Amino acid sequence: MARPHGGISSTALTRPSKLAAKTTGSGDHDVDSPFMLTATCHCGAVRIDVPERPARLTDCNCSICRRYGTLWAYYPAADVRVIAAEGATDAYSHGPRELRFVRCHTCSCITHWEYLVPVPGAKMGVNARNFELHVRDGIPVFPLDGANDRWDD
Repeated sequence: MARPHGGISSTALTRPSKLAAKTTGSGDHDVDSPFMLTATCHCGAVRIDVPERPARLTDCNCSICRRYGTLWAYYPAADVRVIAAEGATDAYSHGPRELRFVRCHTCSCITHWEYLVPVPGAKMGVNARNFELHVRDGIPVFPLDGANDRWDD
């Protein structure tokens, strides 16, 4: 079995997080919230809250990632909150159908990827291009040779 993106996996799309956060009406995070950063699609219909800046980003050149133009940040799935109304997202799977790539139904921005079958303790990939530009400043970007199935390099 191939290990896409270092074997990182995820759970269901919209899931309650063990890090339930309080938010204000404006969408800004409450001081008691464990979520520090928010990524949004272009139209704002899909929001992803994460607890911290990623330490590194991955630029994968596999057949799907290079076409999507994504830049992946990985987080434990339980530490990520995906907020989207029912029907606000679409998903696509290819190859061995282990992963699904999720996008906004309205603006088509790729928001994240996750495994089709939930794995306890798994991680997920969040498209870092949906963070504000300053969030990515200074974070090292590592190439991943997914085109040649080098998932563990």
